[in-house]
Amino acid sequence: MASLDSVSIAILLGAVLVMAGILSSLLALRFGAPLLLFFLFIGMLAGDSGPGGLRFDDVHTTYLVGSVALALILFDGGLKTRFQSIRAVLAPSMVLATVGVLLTALITAPVAKYALDLNWTEALLIGAVVASTDAAAVFLLVHAQGLRLRPRVGATLEVESGTNDPFAVFLTLMLVKLIALGDTSAGHVAMEFAQEALLGTLIGVVGGRLVVLALNRVALPQGLHAPFVCTAALVIFGLAQIFHASGFLAVYLAGIIIGNRPTRAHNSVVAFLDAATWLAQIVMFVLLGLLVSPQRLVSSIVPAVAVAFVLMLVARPIAVFLCLAPFRFNWREKAFVAWVGLRGAVAIFLASIPMLVGLPKAYLYFDVAFVVVIISLLLQGWTLAVAARKLHVALPRTDKGPRRIELDLPGQLKQQLVGYSVRPKSLYLKRGLIPSWSKPTLVIRDQHILSPAEADPVAAGDYIYLLAPPEKAEALDRFFVDMPPSSAPDPHLLGDFVVSGEITLGDLAAIYGIAVDPDQASLTLADYFDVHLDHAPTVGAALPVDTIDLVARSLGGGRVNVVGLRLPEDEDPVPKLTRTAALKRKLAELWSSLSGA
Repeated sequence: MASLDSVSIAILLGAVLVMAGILSSLLALRFGAPLLLFFLFIGMLAGDSGPGGLRFDDVHTTYLVGSVALALILFDGGLKTRFQSIRAVLAPSMVLATVGVLLTALITAPVAKYALDLNWTEALLIGAVVASTDAAAVFLLVHAQGLRLRPRVGATLEVESGTNDPFAVFLTLMLVKLIALGDTSAGHVAMEFAQEALLGTLIGVVGGRLVVLALNRVALPQGLHAPFVCTAALVIFGLAQIFHASGFLAVYLAGIIIGNRPTRAHNSVVAFLDAATWLAQIVMFVLLGLLVSPQRLVSSIVPAVAVAFVLMLVARPIAVFLCLAPFRFNWREKAFVAWVGLRGAVAIFLASIPMLVGLPKAYLYFDVAFVVVIISLLLQGWTLAVAARKLHVALPRTDKGPRRIELDLPGQLKQQLVGYSVRPKSLYLKRGLIPSWSKPTLVIRDQHILSPAEADPVAAGDYIYLLAPPEKAEALDRFFVDMPPSSAPDPHLLGDFVVSGEITLGDLAAIYGIAVDPDQASLTLADYFDVHLDHAPTVGAALPVDTIDLVARSLGGGRVNVVGLRLPEDEDPVPKLTRTAALKRKLAELWSSLSGA
């Protein structure tokens, strides 16, 4: 009976832990990745060194759970990655993910060698274990602290975090083999890397396409799409590993393929994976807490802290500045990318590999990774927002996104039903703005379902449902948040063909003689950007109007408040100069009249 009671207690404690993980997601948006440290300390308290007294040294289980968790985390990252957002940053991201990881490991190795009394191969293994960044931790913190990163910076971090894990795993495995077997060659290492990269790419791309085909062709019962996709991701991972390819690269690429193709139940799959990756990280941190021994840490805590600070303050910055030197990043962007080198579940997983194969000093690698993760999450995690603002690479989000409801429509893949609560100060209610690619379908008011014609005019507190392409659903959010007061643009910029976002298209047409749609003549330039962009406005976004281009020069409250005019090329420089002077004069007159009003 005692054995049955122990099983019941294990089920109870496991269920309580999972429930705590689910409820902790409510706090995750406030505290971010440092909240994961709470579960690490739970593991320490439950372990044999804490009051729980649970003896856990099953490294095989740790490796198995870590493999599944990391595969799901990378797959989830790929699923949310858009081709158009990464195309421009693919080269710098891949350099950071490969050369950057190698440089970080090489620069960290000398400190590990002399501080921990290791040989060069063992010291380089320490560097490899802690060299890669953690995608889940990076973007959980960015989201939790309300940051809207500059598109290029955010995309670079996203792709680097997703693609540097496979290279770090490869580097760690090669060094473990070298220490265990004592013999390898540069040619063998290069061939292994080529095999893992090429086969991993092939299996990931083919596997992703097959999953898309199965999702759209097989009529699965409602609710099984998300478990099917998660299981398929693990099948792709396992298949790649069996063929000695990079399973982590394969699942990341499969996620990108699936995320950029129209599929059934896409939103339920993303929501399911968000929950799965959060719980996977929690399990990883609990296992880390169970495996760590505070008594064993005493002898290595000081050198491990030295490794952590050299990694964050020296190795990562040098690697980032060298890797990004050929690309057009300013020093502030490089400094921020260098600081956002968070370590998390990946370092835990890599640290379990030497323990699994029984390397000498295996627990030392694990203890160093433990200290690095703790310091990284505490120091870098809680200073991320401060660094972003001080380095001017991000603007704080002033608006809280509306709660969006997304419903898949069986029988087709091009449209889905997107629902919002209508807020009193939203763009939709105050100005009646809605993108041309969306179509209001029904309105819910006082528990009654109405057609848009019956509900006209829509009132605050109504719920409106629109048809929209799945890939553009998120772009509707900005029409249903409360509009913050916009800041006035600098009038001194007017002479450089910059105008207020509150000027209407009709006014601009009267000045420049361009043709505009009569139905849109009353739209302000800010409204024009909101209606015609498929995403939230960003500085530098451009839209054509007849023969000129409107370029977003400044944002206020998430909307364009300063617009630049890009004039057409003119073969005759004299008429161009005359027209330019006339345009400046007319714009100045318009500005004066608006200011006076």
